[in-house]
Amino acid sequence: MNSGAKADADCFYRLFELCGKSKSMDNAKKVHDFFLQSTCRGDLSLNNKVIDMYSKCEGMTDARRVFDHMPERNMDSWHLMINAYADNGLGDDGLELFEQMRELGLKPNEETFVSVLSACASAGAVEEGFIHFESMKNEYGINPGGDLSLNNKVIDMYSKCEGMTDARRVFDHMPERNMDSWHLMINAYADNGLGDDGLELFEQMRELGLKPNEETFVSVLSACASAGAVEEGFIHFESMKNEYGINPGFEHILGLLGVLGKSGHLIEAMEYIEKLPFEPTVEIWEALRNYARVHGDIDIEDHAEELMVALDPSKADPKKIPTPPPKKRTAISMLDGRNRICEFRNPTLYKDDEKLMSGMKQASYVPDTRYVLHDIDEEAKEQALLYHSERLAIAYGLINTPARSPLRIIKNLRVCGDCHNAIKIMSTIVGRELIVRDNKRFHHFRDGKCSCGDYW
Repeated sequence: MNSGAKADADCFYRLFELCGKSKSMDNAKKVHDFFLQSTCRGDLSLNNKVIDMYSKCEGMTDARRVFDHMPERNMDSWHLMINAYADNGLGDDGLELFEQMRELGLKPNEETFVSVLSACASAGAVEEGFIHFESMKNEYGINPGGDLSLNNKVIDMYSKCEGMTDARRVFDHMPERNMDSWHLMINAYADNGLGDDGLELFEQMRELGLKPNEETFVSVLSACASAGAVEEGFIHFESMKNEYGINPGFEHILGLLGVLGKSGHLIEAMEYIEKLPFEPTVEIWEALRNYARVHGDIDIEDHAEELMVALDPSKADPKKIPTPPPKKRTAISMLDGRNRICEFRNPTLYKDDEKLMSGMKQASYVPDTRYVLHDIDEEAKEQALLYHSERLAIAYGLINTPARSPLRIIKNLRVCGDCHNAIKIMSTIVGRELIVRDNKRFHHFRDGKCSCGDYW
């Protein structure tokens, strides 16, 4: 950026907005450096916007640094930072920041609790969310009944903490709802493997005379994909165009591809892509690659991956094409139970997981060593799969929680395909519901099946 150039507050606001949308940390840092050399650097609202920009670029360390060094903060600063943690999957840090805010004597308001409930949803902390919800009413005298955004956040929190019965109860008792309320509830059903319930809710919405919009149909297509309702998905897609005059956007096209792909109609998905009125993007080929991988169609998987990598070489599979090693994230799984959370990174106790493995092999479990990328022999790969953090968390939970009670596991990375298959078998062997939340969605394992329909 030209060091001799000058910019006013409006210019910086637009720059921060554009950088956030681009999700480019390089651009964000350059614009921030330029901002720090300007006469606007002390502007409170612009510093708040810098936090928002870094948050959208997943630069939480930089966002927190800006927050900590602000000469002054307002309530928006605290709300932005708590929301930033929630949006980036760091809900626990958001809740910790909220406690710091209270220790400083700052009084929370309605918007504060909207942010806090987002953090609870991100952390999967439904019990803590309920405590804050009660505190809001009893300690701070805030009545959530008339606050639409608060009620929407409560729905979001419950849905992300596998509490669909509670989410629906809140939805049904809301004195008023907006379109976001309906979208949240339909998406909640879809994300929890209850797509049929989401479609039923959409019909109720139409019967009430509410007019669907673009976002409504994104939610509806997600519910169709969750329910495996291929024909219904196409009916809604056509209805969107012909009945409501909505031109399909990119999200709708991806949604319809998901309806086909999640149901295993991969040939039809390929034909659908070939008929698109534009050149397929990286996102489209990546989605098809993922669907093909889940359903075991190697030919379509390889074809989609080849086209995806041609458009974006950074998407190349490191097992096939050598690429610089990505920044490694430690896999963490947490067992949520009895009002405490136990975290599993590198435990030393594996015997219970090995016992489960023995029972699983008798139940026709075959380790899928494709998910072990280390250059080691086959036996060592099978052993390595045993040490995945979600399995260790389940093994620990089985010996430390009451029989037949559900287990809730929170994982910061995507569950690998082998662990997904293994946990399905575990749920049959132990006769318990195993609920695993990874960074993509909730998985409800019960009687050898998963709510995601083997796609996530």
